[in-house]
Amino acid sequence: MTREDNRSRPATDRVGTICRALRRAIIEQALEPGAKLPEDALGERFGVSRTIARHALGQLAAEGLVELRRNRIAVVATPSWQEARDAFDIRIELERLVVRQLAGRLTKAQIAELHAHVDAEDEARNGPDAISIRLATEFHILLASMTESPILIRYVSEIAYRCCLTLSLFSRPHSSECAINEHRLLIDALAKGDAEAVMALMHHHLDSVASRALVAQTRPRGRDIMDILAPYAEPARPARTKAAG
Repeated sequence: MTREDNRSRPATDRVGTICRALRRAIIEQALEPGAKLPEDALGERFGVSRTIARHALGQLAAEGLVELRRNRIAVVATPSWQEARDAFDIRIELERLVVRQLAGRLTKAQIAELHAHVDAEDEARNGPDAISIRLATEFHILLASMTESPILIRYVSEIAYRCCLTLSLFSRPHSSECAINEHRLLIDALAKGDAEAVMALMHHHLDSVASRALVAQTRPRGRDIMDILAPYAEPARPARTKAAG
């Protein structure tokens, strides 16, 4: 897409495109913690102005994926272990609210959409851990989107992405089969409409996900940001779910 084509799109669309691409690059560890995200380089890569790039970085900073420092320097965030544990504790309470609202209220189409997403998680199971983690996170954001509550969607999305970054950086290698099975159990419980049971399942699921995380040393790769973002920016694909365990 040329810069001229990009300028004809609404600013919110252009910000969303950059956010989706950077989110994936960060979570999939193409961009390592501490990597600089210059506005001019982002503008050139995505064919947008520095102002649009700055708005996208601000949104990602709200999600905890980016840190904004002095002199408008943005870098990929490096969450501490304690921050990660706190984020998961907050996330558990928020997502208990999500499933309480959804229990017994999902349509057949929504249940089918959730199952389709978990099928995609299953297909990605033997690939890179970071992709499985991203898909698992998007399952939870999809659930939040089904509440149609702007507040829940916003806060669940932000806290889920913070936790997703933590898992991408710090998780010890493990099979994603457990998480996939837990997602299927959540869907079944939501369909049955037992709010207390599904809230307990969500609590157990997210607490188990947090307990599987283990601090690990990351290795800087020193690649140029333009090269790193090339597969994420061209072509810019929309997110799989309605919203980016």
